[in-house]
Amino acid sequence: MRRPTVRALRGALALTAAATVVPLAAPVPAAADSVVIGGTPVSVENHPYAVALSSRTRFGGTRAGQFCGGAVVAPTKVVTAAHCLSKEVLGANGVRDLKVIAGRSQLRSGKGQEVVVRDTWVNPGYSPVTNAGDLAVLTLASALPESYVIGLAGPGDAAYAPGTAAAVFGWGDTSGRGSYAASLRSAPVQVLSDGACERAYPGNSEGEYLGATMLCAGDLRGGHDACQGDSGGPLVAHGRLIGLVSWGSGCGQAESPGVYTRISAFVAPSRNAAPL
Repeated sequence: MRRPTVRALRGALALTAAATVVPLAAPVPAAADSVVIGGTPVSVENHPYAVALSSRTRFGGTRAGQFCGGAVVAPTKVVTAAHCLSKEVLGANGVRDLKVIAGRSQLRSGKGQEVVVRDTWVNPGYSPVTNAGDLAVLTLASALPESYVIGLAGPGDAAYAPGTAAAVFGWGDTSGRGSYAASLRSAPVQVLSDGACERAYPGNSEGEYLGATMLCAGDLRGGHDACQGDSGGPLVAHGRLIGLVSWGSGCGQAESPGVYTRISAFVAPSRNAAPL
């Protein structure tokens, strides 16, 4: 059986020349150097809410330090996966150069802007064991344009209905075998029912789907999915943010859909204390 993969940075750690950086054991979350499986290149100009998290001191400059994705939900607020800020990803001492790269499709280009992260909030209910509540909020030192902001799909939004067409965005692994790209990509997926997700992840070695804070989406035939390095990246349906890349079993595997943080669990009047 394949072990569940929390989709965080593995490839960027391997790429950096810093001897003090220890590569994460595979499999891990979908955080840093991956590209969406079965996707195609897209322009960030059409999807300005899609941003990259960067730390050159931790991950080197080959891909501008990119290790996770995120989504702009207010001019000074970006949401991402909680596991992107874990010690496993950023190291025991964290990083001092955490930035958000916005307005840039090609990581190695000089377009867009790199904004310093002033503060971070990690959901206190996040469980690194089950991946439940996998959400964090970054506060930026300077504001991004209002046009970058994407709306949030709250409880009861039709965008969560099973069968809804959605798209996932990221700079992660395109093949599941370490084929990393430097350009933003997007893949079409379909929102799946809680029942389908519970059957895929019933709580065995594949992982456990917990619908209260998780959302499932993918292609049951395989071929379209997020992968390593896409963690924290946006899942969008009906023009609204419905999820963030969190974890899954393999990448693009049939009957093993991607699991996302359910945004509606953190939108008022939710009992969660996320500042959204």
